[in-house]
Amino acid sequence: MKRLRKLFWISEKEQAGWAAVLMNMLFVVILWIMLFWISLNAIQVRLDFSFLGQFRLRIWNGFLTTLGLSLSSLLSSLVIGMLCAAGQGSSLLVIRYFCSIYVKFIRGTPLIMQIYLFFYIVGTAWGVENRFAAGVIILSIFEGAYVAEIIRGSLLSIEGSQLEAARAVGFTRRQAWRYVVLPQMAARTLPPLTGQFASIIKDSSLLSMIAVIELTQTMREISAVNFRLFECYLFLGVLYLCLTLPVSLISERLERKFHYEN
Repeated sequence: MKRLRKLFWISEKEQAGWAAVLMNMLFVVILWIMLFWISLNAIQVRLDFSFLGQFRLRIWNGFLTTLGLSLSSLLSSLVIGMLCAAGQGSSLLVIRYFCSIYVKFIRGTPLIMQIYLFFYIVGTAWGVENRFAAGVIILSIFEGAYVAEIIRGSLLSIEGSQLEAARAVGFTRRQAWRYVVLPQMAARTLPPLTGQFASIIKDSSLLSMIAVIELTQTMREISAVNFRLFECYLFLGVLYLCLTLPVSLISERLERKFHYEN
């Protein structure tokens, strides 16, 4: 009885064993499947995914486009985020306020509004016709504001006394940043940055609003032909999970690896 209880109940400081984790995860998955199945039966829907096989090449191309958009936007948003985080601490007030207003505007408005604003107004004015490139630019600008705040927050969390201590033992300013500040910043920024990558993958689905042929737009076109809305969007969810779950697991692992008490 005690052994069975340990499979479903642990104390706050106790680690769950692999058997308990697997059993409880399986139990939760079964509950969700049962709930979903009951809901489908209530509205008399019978799922049939057999038609998806004939569209496998289109789905694969959409999957690769989503992956390409996400990776390109991740790299670009890192550059934008680092420049913006540095700009927010600039002594030149014009740069500081420009970066601050950029972050506040991007974080305070919905992505769908920014997509229409940048693509149909700014993009048209500057001749950006390639929709893939436009999607990367829009996602990079949007995610760059969040990356900037992650970097700035991690920098502010490092006590100034650490720099003073490094200088006291003979480190130059460059050495203090290299050996004291940057290693701590890496430990504090890597987990949230990895989690931000999962957000980039999900946010890329909104680029279907400007007809970027990524995964969501592909499934939308297939559902319009076959009128199998439930099957298409359920399969779409599974494909996004294939992209985001590994990223989430990496993020959790990094959090555990870099977690330490102050």
